[in-house]
Amino acid sequence: MRVALVCKDKPQSLHIRQENRPAHLEHIRSTGVVEMAGPFLNEAGEMCGSLVILEVETLDQARDWAAADPYAKAGLFESVQITEWKKVIG
Repeated sequence: MRVALVCKDKPQSLHIRQENRPAHLEHIRSTGVVEMAGPFLNEAGEMCGSLVILEVETLDQARDWAAADPYAKAGLFESVQITEWKKVIG
């Protein structure tokens, strides 16, 4: 199943994102379940959240992946929405 993670950063937390970005990217690479991912940008063009599409067997696996993300461990996110997603186009 595909699962979408929509993560919104806490205000004034760009430094947390930048400091933890290498570990976050390694988490994406090493786990092998990320189909696509990228940051949301605010009006100033700064990263302010993330969209991550996972290919996993269960929602619990997606929750575990999200909890292990270095961004989450660093307290970057104000909110994380985890929802099953169906790819239709693309």
